[in-house]
Amino acid sequence: MDILSSIINNLQDDARVKEVRIGPFWTAVISKNCGLASTTLGFQEHIASGPPVKEAGSLRDKTALELCKYVDSESLLERSVGLAAINSLLTVQPETLREINAAEVLARLGADKNVCVVGHFPFINKLRTQVKQLWVLELRPQPGDLPAGEAARIIPQADLVAITSTALINGTMNNLLALRREDALTMVLGPTTPITPLWFDYNVDIVSGTLVTDPEIVLRLVSEGVTFRQFRGRGVQAVTMVSPRLQF
Repeated sequence: MDILSSIINNLQDDARVKEVRIGPFWTAVISKNCGLASTTLGFQEHIASGPPVKEAGSLRDKTALELCKYVDSESLLERSVGLAAINSLLTVQPETLREINAAEVLARLGADKNVCVVGHFPFINKLRTQVKQLWVLELRPQPGDLPAGEAARIIPQADLVAITSTALINGTMNNLLALRREDALTMVLGPTTPITPLWFDYNVDIVSGTLVTDPEIVLRLVSEGVTFRQFRGRGVQAVTMVSPRLQF
């Protein structure tokens, strides 16, 4: 069973959908809690296969679990809604979390390691100076990045592999995890990340993501088109969950 199916099957309760907000960069769903996910829209997706969210305008008539099933959609935008819905239903035990962001974790654990990061994050340039070796795999490579198609060559060389949680939306997460060496440390990161210990059953050691602390502020910011850096801690909190197997 893949990680998303496992997470959905382990959700304790359903809840009424109170709000769905799809901004240019972030999608938010409010049900039991407020969940975030990256807004992902395939190139000309709406032209090729009809509306990217086929039931747009009536999503609040659904339950959160019904929206969670959107992760199996052919539409990337519907998958974004599905991930946000999953995150809106997760209950996180505060004692299992550390208030440390992904960049700090990578700098500490990667100091003497060959590190591969899937996805170009804002901290990449600084991280290059903090680790032994850094490869960045990216669908839209920036200077210094490698194309995502190099994953099969690069990931097996890495001592520490950090994968953007948007790989859950584009459907590449399982394949990327399968490329790791057995002894490699593995991290999943980004605001889309479902914060759950179920990742540890898939040999993921570190889960870094975001909890929404003020849904009202987050909805406004999502609607105004903020990038994640523009949140600047407004209404969100960066958190990390570490596997009991890892001494950190």
